[in-house]
Amino acid sequence: MLKVAIIGAGAISNAHISAYLNFPERCQIVAVSDIYEEKAQARIQQHHLEAEAVSDYTQLLKQDIDIVSICTPPYTHAELSVAFLEAGAHVLVEKPMASSLEECDMMNEAAERSGKLLSVVAQNRFRTPMMKLKSVLESGLAGKIVHAQIDSHWWRGHCYYDLWWRGTWEKEGGGCTLNHAVHHIDALVWMMGRPSEVQAFMSNVSHDNAEVEDLSIGIFRYEDGALAQVTSSVVHHGQEQQLIFQGAKARVSAPWQVKASTATGNGFPEQNLLLEAELQRCHDSLPEVAYEGHVGQIDNLLTAIETGAPLLIDGVSGRQTLEVIVGIYKAASTGRLVSFPICSDDPFYSRSGMQANAIHFYEKSGSVANFADQAITTGSDYK
Repeated sequence: MLKVAIIGAGAISNAHISAYLNFPERCQIVAVSDIYEEKAQARIQQHHLEAEAVSDYTQLLKQDIDIVSICTPPYTHAELSVAFLEAGAHVLVEKPMASSLEECDMMNEAAERSGKLLSVVAQNRFRTPMMKLKSVLESGLAGKIVHAQIDSHWWRGHCYYDLWWRGTWEKEGGGCTLNHAVHHIDALVWMMGRPSEVQAFMSNVSHDNAEVEDLSIGIFRYEDGALAQVTSSVVHHGQEQQLIFQGAKARVSAPWQVKASTATGNGFPEQNLLLEAELQRCHDSLPEVAYEGHVGQIDNLLTAIETGAPLLIDGVSGRQTLEVIVGIYKAASTGRLVSFPICSDDPFYSRSGMQANAIHFYEKSGSVANFADQAITTGSDYK
């Protein structure tokens, strides 16, 4: 029986706790920690846990804990991850992995030293539509991918950035590009690999109580000539999210849609019904995932610990996603084309460098310790 501790009792901790509770024969939550101990206690009561409420996470470092879920603000991820990895626990850390590439490297080095697993939350990979789309792309039926359109559209009210740690480069590490589009950028990198270059713009159009962006557009170029565009937003009503991949032979997407064309004698398109049917059969033949979202990711982590099977999202994968996000911030802040990789001597490599060089749109004007414990949205199901 694997013993689990939850660090951070905010809204996203519910997803972790509920996911672990799907596997009562494999793991048990023994502690919930939060700087506000009453929040930790409330989570324990809400989920009827036999667990200890702790205000100081360091009390848990010497306890016999196998897995730690880190559900705290981004600026704390590196310190907490390194501490628990070195204490002998496996770590599942919420997105984004950290506030900087330097911190990612510290976390990955700690995982390598300790021999423990470091997994970064990317729960959308564990959704049937995303798994199927990945497999369809790998089949090659759509042909070489020439363009990707990634729409990470969310909506958040003005007061969203009043929470004490949100809306600052120091504590949140960025705005919608880092904390919302991370899901979609992770999917892009997973499906197409890391681009070679990025040009970008970002703005703050609706939240004058935040230093960070609430809207950005990144345009990527790959070594083979393919292009991709990512729109990251918390100003889009309806929160419509999609990933569209245009292949040389066909278009496929999540939510699922397939279109294929061939050329008539004058070069204009004619629908390729045979290829559309073949792609549909390929899609329909693929299995549903056994567990979706956070449940799927925690099953993956538990299986990796129990059997030695590989993680679908490890610290190296988490760093790749953050590197692309840092590239967007660098390109948007400097107005220059940015090439990958981003190395350790780059001004945007460290958290202090990011704070010093990224655009600051406004000064944070409001601060509340906690919001009422209300429901949150965690993105599309892509169906």
